[in-house]
Amino acid sequence: MDYQAVLHDVWDAVRPVLGQGRVATYIPALAAVDPRRFGMALATVEGDVYGVGDWREPFSIQSISKVFTLAMALSRDGDALWRRVGKEPSGNPFNSLVQLEYEHGIPRNPFINAGALVITDRLQQLTGDARGTLRDFLRAESGNPLVDFDPVIAASEAEHGHRNRALAHFMASYGNMQSPVAEVLEHYFWQCSLAMSCADLARACGFLARHGEREDGARLLTRSQAKQVNAVMLTCGTYDAAGEFAYRVGLPGKSGVGGGIIAVIPNRCGLCVWSPGLDAQGNSVAGMEALDRFTTLTGLSIF
Repeated sequence: MDYQAVLHDVWDAVRPVLGQGRVATYIPALAAVDPRRFGMALATVEGDVYGVGDWREPFSIQSISKVFTLAMALSRDGDALWRRVGKEPSGNPFNSLVQLEYEHGIPRNPFINAGALVITDRLQQLTGDARGTLRDFLRAESGNPLVDFDPVIAASEAEHGHRNRALAHFMASYGNMQSPVAEVLEHYFWQCSLAMSCADLARACGFLARHGEREDGARLLTRSQAKQVNAVMLTCGTYDAAGEFAYRVGLPGKSGVGGGIIAVIPNRCGLCVWSPGLDAQGNSVAGMEALDRFTTLTGLSIF
């Protein structure tokens, strides 16, 4: 298949929706990004990388980081991890407090903010440096040693992260935080501030297309664990629009409010698309359209 030609066709198809949606204004450092920017990259399991538009432009990965922290914690902790966080869709906004109270401090899944805080807490317990462990992993998997945090974004996250603080303290009240809350929040904010390009992220999520095998051939996850991560991405990866994403795209995916979305085609490739204009659920308008067009044009989905 001529992936480069397909990506150009997708880019042409999404031009009419570029600029639609709104950038994430609740994180002021993201508010100045041009919503008309667009990039898309595809990295095959064999190591070939294709791209269009701003595919080499770094952007704030935000909640896309949750996929990688989950994979690293799961690789070390195994099924014990699921005692502290569920694997069901939330049906509520990603920063909802209401659901936590009903469910006694156990987050519904690892991709809402409460669940991601639990995963960061566990990774901190397991490694002693959750954010550094994540950065090192992403540098290795992307092949880009320059992948790093954006201190301006991290500071903005920390300054305006009142809801995340509330979530963390609420879970601590139920005994579902093992590290000091302030420490967990610091690592979480820095994790979300990582800046990567579409090319970086398409390569970095390749281990999920290779059923848990890393770029260098070492195994991060068992085949069963890789299946688990892909399944939770499909059902929970795009907040309370996961059903729409599965319906339109038909791939495991994870979005972030920086405008990025990663997706996985097992045995074939990792994908990443970036466009900052978001819909009401916090997902990239052009990114959703691009992935919809990609699977329609290629016939590639998990269904």
